[in-house]
Amino acid sequence: MEELVPIVGKLAEKYTANESTSITYEKADQLMEAVLYCIHELEQDGGSFAVSTDKISAPVSTDGISAPVSTDKIPAQQAYETGLLRVESKVKKALDLYNSIMTDFRHYENKCFYRTFVLELPRFFQRYDARFEPQNTILILDYPVLKDISEYTGIDKIYEYIRCIYLEQKFLGAFPREYVTGVLSKHKNETGNLCEPVLIDIIRHILLKRPLAEPDWSKEDHIQIQAALTGTDVDEVRKELQKIMESFVQKYFPGDEELLEYLLGDIKNVAIQAKRSCD
Repeated sequence: MEELVPIVGKLAEKYTANESTSITYEKADQLMEAVLYCIHELEQDGGSFAVSTDKISAPVSTDGISAPVSTDKIPAQQAYETGLLRVESKVKKALDLYNSIMTDFRHYENKCFYRTFVLELPRFFQRYDARFEPQNTILILDYPVLKDISEYTGIDKIYEYIRCIYLEQKFLGAFPREYVTGVLSKHKNETGNLCEPVLIDIIRHILLKRPLAEPDWSKEDHIQIQAALTGTDVDEVRKELQKIMESFVQKYFPGDEELLEYLLGDIKNVAIQAKRSCD
């Protein structure tokens, strides 16, 4: 931590525009967190390394962002500055992805999703301060995604969140809008995830060997699904549903391992709901 104090001092000078030599304890703590956040960003991209105050060189690409760290030690100041560049690069990357999603965005009449993604997310990019407070997420993301991103903060969290929405839009966009809205209309949960009820519906169709164009469920259909799942515990159901989803994604989204991983992130909850509906 002593090695980082001079960096915080320089950052404090920039924060006060050299008009003051003193800042509050709370502000100093915030700036220290900012320095640590940027160094952690470098660690995420470059792997394990030690921060040192020794005057040694570390390779940096011409854009100062994408080069991997290949030395065991780099100066603390250089680690911070390179990390800051990568934070700023991720902000641009997240904004570019956000704008690309908005070109064909579908919220499927879900007010929570629309409010979070269309109305609130732009506020993050307007207010985010990569230099003085990169650790601040700024927003409460009301619309839930299928991936646990609770460990992230700042641009890391927002970028992961937008990646999740990108995958959801890709998945849901592969089906007719009428099918998706029809499934969602049966699940009056304005604060729920859009993909989850669609996943459950698709699995039901696969278990019954019926096309998605036949959306209605009869009593006999329910009995058939119940028979298929009765006598198995949740973990067995999860394994079976995972096989179904792996085959489904391979057929309709061949080679998309990222999408498969994302959808499988909720497969245990889907299995629990499937078991509950048959009990």
